[in-house]
Amino acid sequence: MTHDDLVEAYSAAGRHYHDLRHIQDCLAELARVADLDARDREILTLAIWWHDVVYDPTRSDNEEQSAVLAERHVAADLRDEVGRLIRLTRTHDVAPGDRLGALLVSIDLAILGSDEASYDAYADAIRREYADVPDDAYRAGRAAVLERFGSRPVIYPDAGFAAALDRKARSNLARELRGLRS
Repeated sequence: MTHDDLVEAYSAAGRHYHDLRHIQDCLAELARVADLDARDREILTLAIWWHDVVYDPTRSDNEEQSAVLAERHVAADLRDEVGRLIRLTRTHDVAPGDRLGALLVSIDLAILGSDEASYDAYADAIRREYADVPDDAYRAGRAAVLERFGSRPVIYPDAGFAAALDRKARSNLARELRGLRS
């Protein structure tokens, strides 16, 4: 797959949040991260580009399929780490001391700690991606996801992201949950 193929995948119909803008936003978050060596920055850049390349809201194996595809296309010396990082975006669980994992997961979840208008646009885009799901089922499923994030001691495993975004993320999650339950 070429860069153009990746852009095309993220530009496919039905992608309202997991699209090219999400990738651009993630890359912008990565650009603000200091003290990364060139190899780690390259690994994270590749993981960002590939982490949602396969996205079908009706399937539960998107991250695995994205990781497998990345492992087929990235350089041999990077593929294992890129694949490992992509797989972390399924659960967003990161082992202590896994700096690259903490960064990728925190970057992927940065939208949760955005301003209210950006968060609301994100929540609306997620709903559009699940347009085929009836409202009651969507509300229950979405609420369960939000409750899982909100019940974590730390939403962002990277300390810098946690300090900057955790409070706002919790406020946004609580606000969306109230809306889903009303």
